[in-house]
Amino acid sequence: MPLPASDHPTGLLKPGEIELLAPARDIDAGRAAIDYGADALYIGAPRFGAREQAGNTLETIAELILLAHRYWCRVYITLNTLLHDHELDEAVALTHQLHDLGADGLIIQDAGLLEAELPPLPLIASTQMHNHTPARAAFLEAAGFQRIILARELGLDQIEAIRKACRIELECFIHGALCVSYSGQCYLSLARGGRSGNRGQCAQPCRLPYRLLDGTGRTVAERRHLLSLRDLNLTAHLGDLLDAGVTSFKIEGRLKEADYVKNIVTWYRSQLDALLPARGLRPSSSGRSAHPFTADPCKSFNRGFTTYFLTGPDPEMTAPATPKFAGEPLGTVRQCRQGLLELASGAPALHNGDGLTWFDAAGTLQGVRVNRVEGGRAFLDLPLSLPAGTRMARNYDHAFLAGLKKAEGGRTVAVRLRFYATLEGFGLEGWDEEGVAAHVSLAAAQQPARDAGLAERTLRAQLSKSGGTLFRVENVQIDWLEAYFLPVALINRIRRELLADLLAARVRAHPLLRIPLTPNDVPFPETRLGFTGNVLNRRARAFYHRHGVQEIEPAAESGMELRGQRVMTTRYCLRRELGLCGKALQAAGFTAPLFLIDDQEQRLRLEFRCEACEMEVYLPE
Repeated sequence: MPLPASDHPTGLLKPGEIELLAPARDIDAGRAAIDYGADALYIGAPRFGAREQAGNTLETIAELILLAHRYWCRVYITLNTLLHDHELDEAVALTHQLHDLGADGLIIQDAGLLEAELPPLPLIASTQMHNHTPARAAFLEAAGFQRIILARELGLDQIEAIRKACRIELECFIHGALCVSYSGQCYLSLARGGRSGNRGQCAQPCRLPYRLLDGTGRTVAERRHLLSLRDLNLTAHLGDLLDAGVTSFKIEGRLKEADYVKNIVTWYRSQLDALLPARGLRPSSSGRSAHPFTADPCKSFNRGFTTYFLTGPDPEMTAPATPKFAGEPLGTVRQCRQGLLELASGAPALHNGDGLTWFDAAGTLQGVRVNRVEGGRAFLDLPLSLPAGTRMARNYDHAFLAGLKKAEGGRTVAVRLRFYATLEGFGLEGWDEEGVAAHVSLAAAQQPARDAGLAERTLRAQLSKSGGTLFRVENVQIDWLEAYFLPVALINRIRRELLADLLAARVRAHPLLRIPLTPNDVPFPETRLGFTGNVLNRRARAFYHRHGVQEIEPAAESGMELRGQRVMTTRYCLRRELGLCGKALQAAGFTAPLFLIDDQEQRLRLEFRCEACEMEVYLPE
């Protein structure tokens, strides 16, 4: 049986449990995540989430919580923006509403919330809190968090160091879009257009094209998307992360729709399931998901894949040609004249409705749709002619995506049943895979069966049906001294009652962790916080003062002047990317400093902290 909340060990997960964590843009994406094997979901609250466009009503959240808890999936709510003073009371009231709905945890960024009267919801430190060192992780654990979401830039050795420094649960991104800046440390969108990433409004200026010039105005790199990164894909390193102490494996994508969630969750569910048993680990939720299609991450939106810094700087971490989905390579053009396309031999088969892409002579991504395919030739929807040898890709696989949309996966929980005779009639009891039990009794006449074998086969067959419930009957035990005749309607009735009671018992037994926050004065690792400390309200100031910080500069979102300020810090380095580290810049004839220039001729100055292998981006004075 599950542990009562008060006796639950520290942390959201029990020892040996591993969590696959999926995004829920809305109720449809949340259902898809549950059906296809996620152990937990994260979903935006009505306000104050780091994806302003991905907020959900309390009614939607409540519906998703009820659905998830049937499978012992957890639902975490993102409330991870910085808050102004006038927003604090509303945000705190919202946390109490979420607690009353049965939320399993709260993902936050603003330390001011820790100075408020919060409900006893487990706290998860958003990656926006810049969780990149053992000292920060240890502080957050001591301050009352149950989990931290690790910075995406960390290598395995750094994750291992954090694991050794504290017991707090570690959540790690394994798939999806990457911010080029350290999370929570980017102010470029705020500076350029007044839209703060720390307030859930990022306009993604990092995805724009830039030119790179040196201090004399010479061109170092032509106009390209020089700050745009590929998407993260750590499929090949899930075992390494397990061994490093990560317990929650997070898929990015709170703006993604249900079909994306289906595909990516199915992919990582299968990958993790292949790794857990040998390590004595298990999923943190219940049930088994049906996978009526073969998952393929390359078929869903991506900018190409990278392992980023997990095993050292990935030499292919950028996507400078385009921030769009260029697609999976198909090979080269054999001939393409007036909208009739033939690919070179060995190319994958095309389908009616496919979307094809290629880069033109200017390096711009172009696209065309396939009207129909006949005899290996594709008839395009434009009278297009392309030179032989042009590299083609497919960013819309119609057959795959149509199958994905039609797929009706399901998730079932194993149950064992025992049917027996009583003095008054019959009884049925059942146990699910978590050990949750229920039983029902039925007063009925015990009429001996004329055909004992037929009676038992009928009873077993009817009890083995799950009647459209979430259960999967794996074993039926029949205990009687003699066989009785039971009408099928009576068997179905007792089975339905038993499974309904068992479902209710499962929901009641879902292990909700509740931990009251106890303020303390454990020292913060720094005694001074600049504006990058993201202290926007009076309660956040009080929190850091209580933890020993002596000087606190207001957050950039307070209205500070950002001219001349550092607006981004990133481990991604353009000098390293272009082979211009150290003396190589001067040897190539370029003069520091370097500048990024956008299409509006706005300039950003770059500085390089080579000892830390970091790049800093500054607004001009």
